[in-house]
Amino acid sequence: MALTAGIVGLPNVGKSTLFNAITKAGAESANYPFCTIDPNVGIVEVPDERLQKLTELVQPKKTIPTAFEFTDIAGIVKGASKGEGLGNKFLSHIREVDAIVQVVRCFADENITHVSGKVDPISDIEVINLELILADMESVDKRLARVSKMVKSKDKEAMAEEPVLLKLKEAFENEKPARSVELTDDERHIAKNFHLLTIKPMLYVANVSEEEIADPSDNEYVAKVREFAEGDNAEVVVVCAKIEEEMAELDDEEKEMFLEELGIKEAGLDQLIRATYQLLGLATYFTAGEQEVRAWTFRKGMKAPQCAGIIHSDFERGFIRAETVAYEDLVEAGSMGRAKEAGRVRQEGKEYVVKDGDVMLFRFNV
Repeated sequence: MALTAGIVGLPNVGKSTLFNAITKAGAESANYPFCTIDPNVGIVEVPDERLQKLTELVQPKKTIPTAFEFTDIAGIVKGASKGEGLGNKFLSHIREVDAIVQVVRCFADENITHVSGKVDPISDIEVINLELILADMESVDKRLARVSKMVKSKDKEAMAEEPVLLKLKEAFENEKPARSVELTDDERHIAKNFHLLTIKPMLYVANVSEEEIADPSDNEYVAKVREFAEGDNAEVVVVCAKIEEEMAELDDEEKEMFLEELGIKEAGLDQLIRATYQLLGLATYFTAGEQEVRAWTFRKGMKAPQCAGIIHSDFERGFIRAETVAYEDLVEAGSMGRAKEAGRVRQEGKEYVVKDGDVMLFRFNV
């Protein structure tokens, strides 16, 4: 199951540096010989300590993590919604991603010029967010013009759409994104058909200097971004893109030593991946056998047959049952055999809602 997040940002905020770290980290992965799909897409593994523990228990021939896909979105300038700069390319790329990761400059450096002449993260955020809102407003206005005509002829679909479009239009006029609009489940289902940019979940990445990454609490720019993000019901991940790019060249042991020297517990890239994973409501289940131990990404709320279908469509089509054990129960038991003896392995049917950390064996017949 592909997970795609688009990285956006103004010039010279560290967007390209962060993306370079992502592609280099991916290129070093044994499971992905070269992880840049094309010049603006990179894949990294989703960090998960549980996978390593399962590998130690099962001793498989190979271990395969689940992957995470980032798209480096074309640069943006004021006026992008009207086609300025690479505006049209920027907007078309954002339509294709599931979430938006907005990199914001939170460091001062006289050697790196800022597009507006000064470091002002909130102004940077507002430039990008407004361009997305303006693009959405244009889409909604066009659709509303068509729908309003159909409402006059009592078209049921149009009558359901019109109030949703009017709610969204009001938000855009007040420079609010679609994700801030309170919609019922039915209205949200209708809004999905509009393919809006601002309905996508947003995550902010505060890019700080090397000197501040160990303790960014005194960084006034980070504090402002956190305050803004709280109003947008969004999370903030603090990274130093320059350090992440350097670490991407190191092996695991060297990386651990480097982090220790810097006084950092975890790489910013790992935090970013996990935060975006959570942002999209994703979780991980595992398959574990002699041939391979593997992590699989699924959307929370999916049932066992749907999760089986992530492996292969035949698994879903011919689903019979899923032999399931919670990760914690398997680790505590020490082996699948002992977990079965302890009654921890369950036989789950078609209505079972898969949980994060489930270790599963699917039985099917086609």
